[in-house]
Amino acid sequence: MQDSDNSEEIPVFYNSKQAAEWLGLKPNTLAKMRVYGNGPAYRKHGQRVLYAVKDLVEWSNSRRRSSTSEITDA
Repeated sequence: MQDSDNSEEIPVFYNSKQAAEWLGLKPNTLAKMRVYGNGPAYRKHGQRVLYAVKDLVEWSNSRRRSSTSEITDA
């Protein structure tokens, strides 16, 4: 969705449960990733943890591999 006066996209957000489902992970796995800092970028809105869909896509793309012999950071 774009504002006609502004070319910047308005991000769509998922809560932790939705983000985990989209990534094919369990919500607890995503929570542990937040603790260790190896998961997708997230935002805190008060007590709520939210993930921009754009950040989920970027994080997922950064995990892309073409061989099992590639060195990974996770």
